[in-house]
Order: sequence, then structure tokens, then C-alpha cells
Amino acid sequence: MSELGLKIHDLAKKLFYICRSITGEGVRESLAIIQEEIPGLTIHEVPSGEKCFDWIVPKEWNIRDAYIIDPDGKKIVDFQQSNIHVINYSTPVNQTLSLDELQNHLYSLPEQPDAIPYVTSYYKERWGFCLTHKQRQSLKPGNYQVVIDSSLSQGSLTYGELILPGETEQEILISTYTCHPSLANDNLSGPCVTTFLAKWLMSLKSRRYTYRIVFIPESIGAIVYLSRHYQKMKQNTIAGFVMTCVGDEGAVSYLPSRDENTLADKVALHVLKHTAPDFNHYSFLDRGSDERQYCSPGVDLPVVSIMRSRYGVYPEYHTSLDNLDFITPKGLQVGYELTRLCLECLEGNEYPKLNVLCEPQLGRRGLYPSISTKETYAQIYNLNNLIAYCDGKRSLLEIADKINVPLWELVKILDQLKKAELIESNLDFSKISMEHP
Repeated sequence: MSELGLKIHDLAKKLFYICRSITGEGVRESLAIIQEEIPGLTIHEVPSGEKCFDWIVPKEWNIRDAYIIDPDGKKIVDFQQSNIHVINYSTPVNQTLSLDELQNHLYSLPEQPDAIPYVTSYYKERWGFCLTHKQRQSLKPGNYQVVIDSSLSQGSLTYGELILPGETEQEILISTYTCHPSLANDNLSGPCVTTFLAKWLMSLKSRRYTYRIVFIPESIGAIVYLSRHYQKMKQNTIAGFVMTCVGDEGAVSYLPSRDENTLADKVALHVLKHTAPDFNHYSFLDRGSDERQYCSPGVDLPVVSIMRSRYGVYPEYHTSLDNLDFITPKGLQVGYELTRLCLECLEGNEYPKLNVLCEPQLGRRGLYPSISTKETYAQIYNLNNLIAYCDGKRSLLEIADKINVPLWELVKILDQLKKAELIESNLDFSKISMEHP
């Protein structure tokens, strides 16, 4: 078991029991913990009522307690035992109801009788409780006292932002959402893996690109953030990744951008071809997270998602079964490594050009075996193929796909050629940025 995977899982343990929503103290508490890991994270508040494109920032929701007391005086369906026992954004209530009346406010899953469903009602005021279907079936006739100690008031929507400057203003976006309560894969895994990606990026001696890393509530948070930044992002973003469902050990999944042919798509497919060739390739029609906003018409950012089990397809999704046992250190590490490889490929991508005509003499530069046998060509096969396409017109990513070699392996060979002064390194950022429509 990897040390890094354990560290990411430990962060998930710290955050798991905090009740988060699209607004409220749970989000602030969670971001404060993440801020301890990445001190450069800045916290922003957007007031309730602010118009953002076609949406309005909702009232702030906070909850302190919630429970039901059954006819025998026993406390059941207790928020303190699981924060998904209450419909997220429930209005306050304190009243006594008959079982028949209470049933109108209960939610369960007959097909998953041991799971508590996760239910929300952000934009229509209501209240309700979620419980296992087994527990619901065990309720007996009588009067039940229901208590939800919550508040809906003028406040703000909170998000976190980390900008890591690079050699160019061109940006890579990493976006994750912080609005889900005690749900591990969807989507506590996203903020936790993103935190450690940020730590790695911060540790680099230099970065070719600027990184925009955001921790936002899903949907409304992306809309709010874009309403403030989309013009600059549209101008500068060359690739982006939505970090979600990256913690379990299910098959790797890929969800493309709307154009399906951006630089982000190309680099994601390249990485997955060489690391997880049996990955599930979804369509943009299967979208369900913040790529809906980033790729929307008029915004048109090159944003993709690399996941483990995609949201909506695994049985534990949006239930109490999506817990700390469902995500694993191994699953989290793979989620981390796949995106990190994409970032490394983007950082290493360039337009190499051979600075001699015909094949260079590699032997006198120590790049060719001194004895020629029938195995010799195999030893330098990738090097020769790389040289053959170093015309200054093709990116290293295009060459890597052409000769079917991982880009990260070509970077090592390219470094040898640079040391031998055979390659002109073209870091034409505008050219690289034009690899997406």
C-alpha cells in the first residue's frame, strides 16, 4: 500500500463526517482543513442574491441537529449518526405527525434496503428525512416528533482558489467540488486528490503553465466562478480537468469535452492508452458534473474528466454505502497518478526540431551502440522514430501518438538529444494552445 495513497485517505477521514452543502459552515470548515495542506489557498465569499448568468446565489444553509422520536420515545433517524439522514437544505421543523403524515417526508430505496439515500432540495423549500428501507418498513403506527434544527438565511456561497503562476499566462484548470456531505467517492475523493496534486505542483522548481485550482460547490459554484472569471479563462485555458469519483478501485473512466478533440482530450486519451487500455470511454452525453458548465456554449473550455467508477453507474453512488471503505488508498493513488501524468505530459509537450539534415551521426555522440548487430536497431528504435518526426511542426504529443510511445518516455529521449545539441527546443505556447479548436 503506497504512502501517498494512505496520506490522501487520511485527509478523507478528516473531512468525511463534516456536513457540507452548496453553502454553509461545513464548506468553510472543510476548506480550512484543505488550506492547512495548501496554505496558498484563498477563500472567497459570494453573497446570497447575487445574479450569476441565469442563476442567483441561494440563501446559506446551516444545520445543527435533526432527528425523529418514535411513539416509544426512542430517537431514530439521527443526524448525529449520519448527516445524509436529512434532505440537504431542509427547512427547520419541530412538530408531531402521524406515521401516515410522516411518510410524505421520508425517502428510502426499496431496491437497496440497507442503504440510506442522499437527497437534496436546494431550490425548493421542503424538509425531509432519509433512512434505510428496512428501517422505514419497521416503523409502527403512532405519533412521531420530527425536529430539524436548521437555518436558511442571507449569507454567502464559499469557494477556494489557488493560482500557481508559471512561465506563461496560459492556464491549466483543475476543478473539484466540495458540496457533498459524507459521500466518499462522489465526491470527497476529488478535493483530497486535488489537494495532493496542488502540493506536487507547488513543489516543482518551475512550471511551464499557470495552474488555476478551484474548490467549488458543484453546478452553482462553477456557474458563480465562471461568471467572475470566464473571459480570462476562455482566453488562457489550454486544458482542464474536473476531479470527481477518483477514489474507488473500479475500472478507469473517461468523459470527454463537448468538442471531444481538445488538447485535454488528446492528452487524457494518450495517458489512458498507455496506463489503463481497458478504460470505459463515455460520451459527453453522459456528463453529470461541472463539465456541463465549463464546456457549455459560449464558454467552450477544453475540460475533461478521468474517473474511476463514473458517477451514477456504481450501486453505492449517492447512498451511505459510498463511505470510507468504498474508497481505498490504492484507488486514490491511481486517481492521483492518472491526472498527474496528464499534467506531466502537458508540461513536457513542445515542438522539437532536428537541427541537422538527414540522420545525425549518433555514434560519436554516444547515442548509438558501438557494435552493430541485428538487435541494434531495436535498441534505438524509439530514438530514431522520434528523430524522424522532429520537424518543428509536430508536437511531442502528436509524435508520441504517431510512434505509439508514452510521451513521458519520449521526454527522456528528447533530453538526451538536447544534451547532444541535436534538437532545437520550440516552446511556442501559442502553437501548443492551438491544438484544441
